[in-house]
Amino acid sequence: MKTMIRVWAALLVLGVASDVAADGLNGPEAVRYDPELDLFFVSNFNEANSGDANAFVSRMSPNGEMLVSRFMVGTEDWPFHGGRGMYIHQSNLWVVDAGGVHVFDRSSGEQLDFIDFSDYELGFLNDIVLGKDGALYVTDTGEARLYKIVDREVSFVTDVPMNPNGITADPDTGKLLLVPWSNGDEIIAWDIDEESFSSVAKLVGGGNYDGIEIVGDTAIVASQADTSLHLVVDGVDTGRIDLPGKPADMGVDTKRNTVAVPYVALDRVDIIELAEPSSD
Repeated sequence: MKTMIRVWAALLVLGVASDVAADGLNGPEAVRYDPELDLFFVSNFNEANSGDANAFVSRMSPNGEMLVSRFMVGTEDWPFHGGRGMYIHQSNLWVVDAGGVHVFDRSSGEQLDFIDFSDYELGFLNDIVLGKDGALYVTDTGEARLYKIVDREVSFVTDVPMNPNGITADPDTGKLLLVPWSNGDEIIAWDIDEESFSSVAKLVGGGNYDGIEIVGDTAIVASQADTSLHLVVDGVDTGRIDLPGKPADMGVDTKRNTVAVPYVALDRVDIIELAEPSSD
């Protein structure tokens, strides 16, 4: 079974933001679909990717309409620096930033907590996913490490044999799948039980890989080097979708079978439709 992909009419442009996009996007780095609320969350760098406390998370409709631009923001106690990867767990949205992970209420947008990583020497905290053991796992691209959060406490898990960017969980095996920003060209899997890595697939012709999502039997991987989405089926990099810019961390709308692709440099998110899997 192979997932076929087609672009949804013309790619949907949400609009280009100015200096501070109070009514739009500014440096959108990651998208996460909320099936219960039926909307996308979009995390925005908003200028610098660290240190300026300007980051915010937007609410966007499934067809790309801006609902609330600055829905989630930092506080004086917990400033929000360069929003990036996100994950929905229970009633909360967990959002990675330069120094840790913010916890927001998905419905109200209220900031509830901040998981501080300052005890560790950080490179570039990046993406987050829930493991089958109930822990939240966070990649550090700059230092090539994997961390986890249990009961809102951080611990180091392992060094990673490449500089990991995107992370997701394999729905069949429960292994964590990581893609390389640098120092690698493979999707690798972290076995939580065995505490070991293995190779899943070799990526071809790209580089600077960012987000990864699983749709059916297909892994969709964003490559900033060749500005495309790579389609990996049964461990084989089978094809790609060419894009107008460098894609970051995507979000998949599981109700409409679409993927929302953010471009940090373009202040834009495109909606791409995924055809239903063929039985051939």
